Amino acid sequence: MPLPALADIRDDYELLESEDRYRLLIDLGRELEAMPDALKTDATKVRGCSASVWVYPTRLDDGRLHFLADSNAAITKGIVALVLSAVQDRAPGEIAATDIAAELAPFDLSRQLSSNRTQGIPNMIALVQETAQRLA
Repeated sequence: MPLPALADIRDDYELLESEDRYRLLIDLGRELEAMPDALKTDATKVRGCSASVWVYPTRLDDGRLHFLADSNAAITKGIVALVLSAVQDRAPGEIAATDIAAELAPFDLSRQLSSNRTQGIPNMIALVQETAQRLA
């Protein structure tokens, strides 16, 4: 099942109080498709995250990128799902041109979550965009 569109997530998110926003992110993380353990390697690990996070790109038949991701922390898994919902199943050139940080700005994650939860977000974004640039 595909991740919901970022705009749809934002619409729900804006209606919620802090505690429920946390729950929404955790639920979003549960919507990520399972990532095989064999792909959770040092090469797919996102650096600088307080939790372990893995992101692995796959290419769909039409050339669009589809990312598999996982984390050992529920909230961090939700954050990576949020990042991916901005770019999932798009062409590499389109992903490379997307300002993911700006797309996530309305969620104001730095106010919602502790700094050690959000410190890895720029690294997640960089990994996704570098991958897209390489494959574009």
